[in-house]
Amino acid sequence: MSKPHAGSAPSDFEDKCKLRPSSTETQGPDTLLSNEALNVHRCSKTYFVRGKDVPTVEDISLTIHPGEVFCIVGGSGCGKSTLLKMIAGLESPTSGTISVGNRLITSPGLDRGLVFQEHRLLPWLDVWQNIDFGLRESVKQDRSKIINEHIELVGLKGFEHAYPGQLSGGMAQRAGLARALVNRPLILLLDEPLGALDALIRQQMQQEILRIWDHEKTTMVLVTHDLDEAISMGDRVAVIGGRPGRIRQIYNVDLPRPRRRASAAFESLRSELWNCIFQQ
Repeated sequence: MSKPHAGSAPSDFEDKCKLRPSSTETQGPDTLLSNEALNVHRCSKTYFVRGKDVPTVEDISLTIHPGEVFCIVGGSGCGKSTLLKMIAGLESPTSGTISVGNRLITSPGLDRGLVFQEHRLLPWLDVWQNIDFGLRESVKQDRSKIINEHIELVGLKGFEHAYPGQLSGGMAQRAGLARALVNRPLILLLDEPLGALDALIRQQMQQEILRIWDHEKTTMVLVTHDLDEAISMGDRVAVIGGRPGRIRQIYNVDLPRPRRRASAAFESLRSELWNCIFQQ
């Protein structure tokens, strides 16, 4: 079992003047580089609640490599989802920087797709229309082909004209995945996307996400409470703990895929993660 190592800060952050803001208007998937890392540099987030500063995460530094499945685990309230929202550009760090390559993240962008625990499909649109809604307006040529390819990618061929209320939970999440992937983002951000599913469907969806990852080569950042899910899916697993949340350890998952949950190595890593989360 590989020993944990600390998250490394990017070496080129001394020259921050070279960072330029990302823009949903000027940057599109065709202009992005697939070999660019996601860099989180000394990020903290503080909210102002009822007249008081409430720090949520503090001094987080990470480098997430292209094509990596990076999982984040920790107890409730440690700031996992806050960190993911900052990467998505939905929240701004109080201090520190987040960048993809040399582009500073200051807002949502097409280089990052986001999937929540709830599928958040528009109930008055069918599957095809929901995915079409997610595709950027600048795409005119082969639009129908792109949408149909992503419906097939997530295993929903034949359900193109079903409405969200007619889908099972797992199928709705597949549609949500397709909507997030249709712009071919460099990074797919997953905030407890399988948390509402029963155990059997959850494991099936884990394998489905890994199949899509293997096909698309997308960098994935997964927030989860499920240690088995993190070990089954992740190349590395970061444990965040405390309030405000800080990175306690980052673990390499040196296990071949598909991973056997009953193996001694799997159980040993699960125990290490558990102890790290609940350390005093």
